[in-house]
Amino acid sequence: MNLPELFAERAGDYRAGMHHCTAAELPTVLAGLLAGASRVVLPAGIAEPWLTGLTVATLPDGTPPLTAADLDEAGLSVLTGCAVAIAETGTIVLDAGPGQGRRLLTLVPDHHVCVVRDEQIVADVPDMIAALPEPTRPLTMISGPSATSDIELNRVEGVHGPRRLDIVCVHP
Repeated sequence: MNLPELFAERAGDYRAGMHHCTAAELPTVLAGLLAGASRVVLPAGIAEPWLTGLTVATLPDGTPPLTAADLDEAGLSVLTGCAVAIAETGTIVLDAGPGQGRRLLTLVPDHHVCVVRDEQIVADVPDMIAALPEPTRPLTMISGPSATSDIELNRVEGVHGPRRLDIVCVHP
């Protein structure tokens, strides 16, 4: 199994929505995933071609940045890229670089859509550290939507983060 396939399988195990497309198909896939949002928050550095076809209002996380209350609005989604993704664990890694935004941006809204290019997927954690452009930046590692279990092992999603995580894997 190659790295993109392993990543998709593992991320799917964590109940992330997995979507596959080419770069040419990406705007259409994103438009479909975000069609039900009231608004979509965009961090600085999002690639403009990604936004072609979006029919919902976009909200840049500008100056001043959106507050936690702003980001907790019902129906709000966030669209980001990632720094790297780990195949072995199905984890996306954000380092607040261009197109990723700050931590609050990806941990508060109910729906997070993250774009991962095949060349960003590495095998394991040591490879992830080596692949980071600036390894001293604070990292946010996300493996599926927010989830917790009570003492009876009943799974509850979205208690302390997005209830829904959609990952779009972009293949050449």
